[in-house]
Amino acid sequence: MQDFNSYSEQEKRAQKKAEQAAAESDALAKQLAAALAGKGEADILRAIYKEAERGRKAGTLTDEELDRFAAAIAPLLDAAKRKKLEQVIKKLKSV
Repeated sequence: MQDFNSYSEQEKRAQKKAEQAAAESDALAKQLAAALAGKGEADILRAIYKEAERGRKAGTLTDEELDRFAAAIAPLLDAAKRKKLEQVIKKLKSV
């Protein structure tokens, strides 16, 4: 059994890792939004699918990261586009 200090340190490392992953997702969402500014919906969806498929095939994109991405992008969208985003995320999770 671990002592309290060891357990506490593990929790701190896990929390730091989660915070770093969230920050990276936010940065990616902002970078993607800037890169796609002024482009049509079809172009945006193609870019998202392409990047997501690349990440899934490489084993670097998890369902949790897709959820964080959606959470970062959703506030920038109206209700109809949020619904479309949900559909896209669901489809990407099945890739």
